[in-house]
Amino acid sequence: MKAPEQYDPSKASAKSSVPTPTAAPRGNTVKSPAIPAGTPTITQTRKRTAQADKKPFQWAFLLPKYWGIWLLFVMFLPMIYLPLRWQFWLGRQLGIFIYKAAGSRRRDTLINLKLAFPEKPEAERELMAKQVFVNQGIGVFETLCAWFRPNVFTRTISISGLQHLINAQNDNRPVILLGAHYTMLDLGGLFCAQFFPLDCMYRTQNNPLLDWFIYNGRTNIFGKQISSRDMRSLVSSIKAGHVIWYSPDQDYGLKQGVMAPFFGVPAATITASRRMAKLGSKDHPPAVMALHTYRQTPDNLPRGKRPHYHLTITPELDNYPSNNEVADATRVNEVLEGLIRIDPTQWMWFHRRFKHGPNGRTDIYK
Repeated sequence: MKAPEQYDPSKASAKSSVPTPTAAPRGNTVKSPAIPAGTPTITQTRKRTAQADKKPFQWAFLLPKYWGIWLLFVMFLPMIYLPLRWQFWLGRQLGIFIYKAAGSRRRDTLINLKLAFPEKPEAERELMAKQVFVNQGIGVFETLCAWFRPNVFTRTISISGLQHLINAQNDNRPVILLGAHYTMLDLGGLFCAQFFPLDCMYRTQNNPLLDWFIYNGRTNIFGKQISSRDMRSLVSSIKAGHVIWYSPDQDYGLKQGVMAPFFGVPAATITASRRMAKLGSKDHPPAVMALHTYRQTPDNLPRGKRPHYHLTITPELDNYPSNNEVADATRVNEVLEGLIRIDPTQWMWFHRRFKHGPNGRTDIYK
């Protein structure tokens, strides 16, 4: 079945400060080489600092108010045992359906893209918005596979910039790895764990059953999951010299943040990363660098081909943190923006990134 028209970042007019990786050729039907016998799988090569305990099941999860989540889970989980090419097709259809059905999320996405890319024609922004939802639809399957069927991604990963992280660890320094909410979020964590063990910061979900699913799924990826409110565990991981994945790219207001430009738009930017960078010892302070996770394969995966993903780790932010929290927030936003521009449609633009202004909540999404 013909794939829907999709946004091609290689033809985008916006300039990026980060080189765009070479995209996989579209329409190539040459079959990928088979994985050699005896090749270690993802689970065999995964690195971790610890095996976290899973959260216990609660009988309250069987109440009628949770039946919708159970239904979705029962529907989608068997699909992850289909070939990846079929999963990508299903993900595209799911994304297109949500784009058409979720009017408020579609509107928020288009508003965000208009603010961030005012130079682009409206038709191109609409195409980008559709592709954001397509990538997120595929991301649902990528995440479920990362939790329950990780070995399907064996030999699909490459990485650049790993030396920056290794050099910091050789100096006995913990690493604060600044990520972003890409559509393949948890799969990126699984890929990182092929090269180094890592912990992650997370925010507890409002729905207890959803939180139970996500937390337990991530125990197969991360060594520790540190609640954003659990400073004791955070300090413990930093003192132990761990790599900690933290995503500072969402709008949580100005109680613990400042206004800093993001894609040229003033945005409430959380400053927790600079506080985290001060928690280590003076002799071995944390090294702060950024992580980019990227699916290079087009979503209409050709027959016989396997997807390919690339991780990029940036050099350490020098002289970070400084004495100016606005300057620090601006630097972080600039780094993340440059990475997101590699393919903007693989970032979750449906979040209300610009909902706060200097004087509180804005009305740009109304």
